[in-house]
Amino acid sequence: MAKMTGKVALITGAASMRGIGFASARRIAVDGAAVVLTDVDETAVADAARALRDDGADAESIKLDVSSETDWSTAMDFAVKRFGRLDVLVNNAGKALLRPLTDHSAEDFDSLVNVNLKGVFLGSREAVKIMRRQGQGGSIINVSSVGGMVGVNSMSLYSATKGGVRLFSKALAIETAPDRIRCNSVHPGMTDTDFFHATATGDPAMSAAIAAAIPLGRLAAPDEIAHCIAFLASDEASYVTGAEFVVDGGYSAQ
Repeated sequence: MAKMTGKVALITGAASMRGIGFASARRIAVDGAAVVLTDVDETAVADAARALRDDGADAESIKLDVSSETDWSTAMDFAVKRFGRLDVLVNNAGKALLRPLTDHSAEDFDSLVNVNLKGVFLGSREAVKIMRRQGQGGSIINVSSVGGMVGVNSMSLYSATKGGVRLFSKALAIETAPDRIRCNSVHPGMTDTDFFHATATGDPAMSAAIAAAIPLGRLAAPDEIAHCIAFLASDEASYVTGAEFVVDGGYSAQ
């Protein structure tokens, strides 16, 4: 029997088949869980779920703007009605801007906070309500970033939101420990995803310099981040909460 048989996971930002969210959903599904893939791009996330079903996974999809309370309520209701429960939430959806502080607008700040921080708050809040009602614990995995651990040039707003995710996760872990709800953060380094390359196009030279500074000498593959997320989702991590897992090829160790 797969180690996550009978569990249900909801993953945000899962539309891109070259992304961490999709890789995590695929790995968690391989481990036996039913998965609900969500993304603001309804068509793309439906295609992603279909690809998993074609491989034998029990997968569904629903549109979700993580900054919307209404969308969160709808997505959670869908997951519970479709599969009967919720055991795992992976808050993966994110947004990044690579530019100097003085080139940012107040609207940029609001946009990053709404997706990267408010989205994690809303999703975690709804997941905790459901998991407490079920009374069987659960796992919340918040995807932060190496940018939430160390400073990255021209990413001050992004780092602020991802640093917030890091400490939000620790505080939530303490609050929900009596309910056996675990909360941990994962901090990917530069990863070979559409998200990374879309962000890097603003300054290719800076992007290349960052990639060259990784001690292991390469970008991560999305699956390498997904392995860590799947471990935290499973009962193999039953004594792990309030922790931060840095998966960055040694970048932050320098």
